[in-house]
Amino acid sequence: MDKETIKRELHTIFGDCEGNIIAAETAVCPEMAGLQMFEEPIVGFGAADDTLFVRYKEEGVIGPWHMTPCQWLPEAVTVISLFFPFTEKVRKDNRKSCDGPAPAWLHGRIEGQEYIAAYMKELSLWFTAQGVKNCVPAADDRFQKVMSGKGMAAYPDLDEHIFGSNWSERHAAYVCGLGTFGLSKGIITRKGMAGRFGSIIIDAALEPDERPYKGIYDYCTKCGACVRRCPVDAISLDKGKDHNICGEWLNKTREIYAPRYGCGLCQTKVPCEERIPEKRQV
Repeated sequence: MDKETIKRELHTIFGDCEGNIIAAETAVCPEMAGLQMFEEPIVGFGAADDTLFVRYKEEGVIGPWHMTPCQWLPEAVTVISLFFPFTEKVRKDNRKSCDGPAPAWLHGRIEGQEYIAAYMKELSLWFTAQGVKNCVPAADDRFQKVMSGKGMAAYPDLDEHIFGSNWSERHAAYVCGLGTFGLSKGIITRKGMAGRFGSIIIDAALEPDERPYKGIYDYCTKCGACVRRCPVDAISLDKGKDHNICGEWLNKTREIYAPRYGCGLCQTKVPCEERIPEKRQV
């Protein structure tokens, strides 16, 4: 098992896995039929015993509910993180919006996540066929959200205003060298921030990718574009994003656009939408 073999399989699954093209019968409007939601994913490899995974358990980072790779898979050796960039059509559609998600973004958020789940299932089956033990945390029965008091019975002494889960795709991506955080708490990759993540933990040994950064916000220029794009003022230059305000807004979009929901305005029409932004000269 080597990285190049895995990368070839990632390419094959991307071409074969159904669901990346919106069918006419599920389109929210006729012009969405035939929409391709994602470009081919980029990949990063990390060590399952990276000390950052333990640090994520600290209060104020993620929290004690966060499960390390070895808690998900006792034989864990490598973590593989995938970033699926949204296509230009999805990004352009949302770029034009200013007070709520565009139709293409709604599809990318809901049907797009369903596609990623199907993709990760195919990847898991392929690893299993190669004799590689694996676990996709987001598809595991143990995966749970921990937010606003829900799922926090075991942590009575912690602030109830928590928004998270016991596995973070974004934090896994950071470990695997895919990118750093922005003010809006998304990960800025070499393909930008507009997209979605998936990850899988395996028992095969692969050389971890080098992290070309040292700080969690190294790729963020603090330009404030995402602050201005947020329709509910959930992001600020000094504090970043308030997940609870954002979460309340997402719940509102669920009422408006049911059965879909989403927003993503902070990920589009910003310098980090599709690339790592250049640092401003001081």
